[in-house]
Amino acid sequence: MQHHSSTATSPHQHIATVMQVAADGVGAQAAARHEQVIRDSWLRCVQQHRLDPARMQEAVILPQARLREHQDQMEALLQIARHGLESLYSKVAGLGYVVLLTDARGVTVDFLGDLVFEPSLRKAGLYLGADWSEHHAGTCGVGTCISTGQALTVHLDDHFDATHIPLTCTTAPVYDSAGQLSAVLDISQLSSQQPKESQHLALQLVKMHAHDIENAAFLHRHRHDWVLRLSHAPQFLDVQPDYLLALDANGRVVGHNRRAQLALQKGEPLLGMGFEQLFGLPFGQIGRFVMTQPSDQRAVMLAGGQQLLFLSAVPPPARPVASAPREERRVPAPLAALSAGDAALDRQVERVARLVNTPISLLITGETGSGKEYFAKAVHTASERRSRPFVAVNCAAIPEHLIESELFGHLPGSFSGASPKGKRGLIAEADGGTLFLDEIGDMPLALQARLLRVLSEREVLPVGATRPVPVNIRVIAATHAPLEQLVLAGRFRDDLYYRLKGAHIQLPPLRERSDLGAMITRLLGGRAIVPAALQRLLAHRWPGNLRELRNVLDYAASLCGDGPIDLDDLPELAVARLPVRAQAGEGAHGKGPEALLDALRAAQWNVSAVARAMGLSRMTLYRRMKRAGIVPPNRVM
Repeated sequence: MQHHSSTATSPHQHIATVMQVAADGVGAQAAARHEQVIRDSWLRCVQQHRLDPARMQEAVILPQARLREHQDQMEALLQIARHGLESLYSKVAGLGYVVLLTDARGVTVDFLGDLVFEPSLRKAGLYLGADWSEHHAGTCGVGTCISTGQALTVHLDDHFDATHIPLTCTTAPVYDSAGQLSAVLDISQLSSQQPKESQHLALQLVKMHAHDIENAAFLHRHRHDWVLRLSHAPQFLDVQPDYLLALDANGRVVGHNRRAQLALQKGEPLLGMGFEQLFGLPFGQIGRFVMTQPSDQRAVMLAGGQQLLFLSAVPPPARPVASAPREERRVPAPLAALSAGDAALDRQVERVARLVNTPISLLITGETGSGKEYFAKAVHTASERRSRPFVAVNCAAIPEHLIESELFGHLPGSFSGASPKGKRGLIAEADGGTLFLDEIGDMPLALQARLLRVLSEREVLPVGATRPVPVNIRVIAATHAPLEQLVLAGRFRDDLYYRLKGAHIQLPPLRERSDLGAMITRLLGGRAIVPAALQRLLAHRWPGNLRELRNVLDYAASLCGDGPIDLDDLPELAVARLPVRAQAGEGAHGKGPEALLDALRAAQWNVSAVARAMGLSRMTLYRRMKRAGIVPPNRVM
C-alpha cells in the first residue's frame, strides 16, 4: 500500500469551502467542482448532524465488546458475504485497497487488508469497529451511501472532515429482500494522487460484488419459497438474472432483490403483489416457466405490455410431513458431543453447526490441548463430506525440507531423494473431504503462497509437475499462536490469514469451562469416581487442557481396576498446586515437620505427588515422615 503525503487541497482550504456551502447552500461557487450528492451531504452534516466543518476528528473505533454486538446481530449475512469480500479483495489487494463491510448503522463488521499497515489503517478508520455513519464521520463513502441509498465514491476532499482528505472510499449498498438497506460494501485506500475518475472501475467492482452478496442472501432467505429469475436476455437467464422475486404458495411477492424493486415497483409496493398483477397471467400457469423449458421459450410480458422479459421459476422444495424448521436448527450429534453445557462453547458449536457444509474455511484457535483437532473432526463428521478422508497435517512436525513434497506431492525423481514412484501428497489425499492444518503458524513463508493458490484455485501443483490437479477440499486450520502478530512481523501472509479465517472459532481453556465436572463424567463413560477424587480433579488448573484430562483419566482407570477411581489412582499431574512453602526448592526439609505435614494434607496424603513436588524420591520422603513421626490416616508405618 503506497502512502502519498500531499493532496490538492489543504485542510484550511477545505474547511473554508465546506463553510461556504454551509452559508450559501449547495450552489456555493467554491464547491462547484464537487458532485451534487457530495454538496447535499455537506449541507446535511451542518444542518442536520450539527457537525463543525473546522473540527479535525480522528476515526471512532468501537471497543471489542460493542463490535461483537454489531457482528452478532448480522452473523448470518456476515457468513454469506464473506466469500464475496474475499473475491473482491483478491481483485484489488495488489492496488493498495482494503475491503470493508459495515452494518446499516455504519459500523465496520468485517475487514480485509494488509495488516502491516494496521496502525495507519486503524488511525484512519479503515479497520474493524470503525463507525462511518454520516452523523459521526461526516460526508464519507459509507455514511453517505447509507443516507442516500446509492453507490458512490467519496474521493479526497469530497470528505466533510478535513482529517479524511487523504482517503478515497468507494461504496455500494446491500439490501435485504424486503428492500431495507442491511449493509454497505466498501473499498478504500489510505491515499491517492489520482483524480476521482480513477475510481470508476472500483465503483463497478463494488456494485457487482454487492449485487452478488445481495442475491446470495436473497436465495438463502427464500430457499423455501418460489424463486423467480428474470432477465432481459434468455442467454443469461439461468446464469446471471437481472431480477429476483420470491413468491409464497399463493403467488404473492414475499421478497425481491434491489434491482427488481427499482425496475418493477410502480407506485405501489412490490411486496404483496400477486403473480397476476405482475404478468397478467394466473398463478396456475407458472409451470410454463420452470427450468425444463428452453430459456428462449420462457418469455413473458410485464402487465401493461411495456417490457418483455424471460422468466425462470423454481418451485419450493417438497417438505417432509414432519415440520422441518426445528430439525434444521438441531446441532449435529458429533458437534453436540464437544460440550457438556458450557455456554461459551455452546455458542461456538451452534455457530459452526450452520457452516458444516459451506466452503468457508475455518480457523480454530485455543491453547495447546484444548481440543482443536477433535473440533475439526466433529465438523467433518457432521458434514456431507463424512464419507471422504479427514487428513490431519501438523505443520510443526514435518521437517521444513519435506513439507512441500508431503503437502503437494511430487513426480518421480523430481528432486534429490525423491521417491522413484512419486508421491500423491496430503492435499490430494484429502480430495472430497477435509484437510486439517494444525499449527498453521509454523508453515514456512515460501509455502504459504502455494497453499493460498490451493485455496483460491482449488487445484494443487505437485513438485516437478507442470499441470495442476483439481482438488475439492474443505480446509480447517488451527493454531495456538497469535496469527495476527505473525502477520505484523512479516512471518505469515495476510492474504492467507484472511482466506483461512472465513469463520473464527475460539475454544475456551478447560479451566474456564463451566462444564468440567460434566466432561469428567462423560469421559469416564459410566465408571465411578469417589467425591474426593472428583474434587481433586475440579481443583486442578489443567494447563494441558482436554488432552491432559484424558491422559489423567486413562491413567486412573488403568490403576483402579473394577472399582471406583480413588485419590490414590490419580497421577501426580492432577494434584492441586501445593502451598508455596511446600513446593520444590523451598520444601519441608528446611521448614520442619509442620511444613511437611501441611504439604501432605494439601495433597490429601498422595505421597508420590508430594515427593515429586519437593524433588525427592518417594522412599526419601517416607524416611522423613518416619523421623518426624508423621503417620498417614488409617495406616500403620
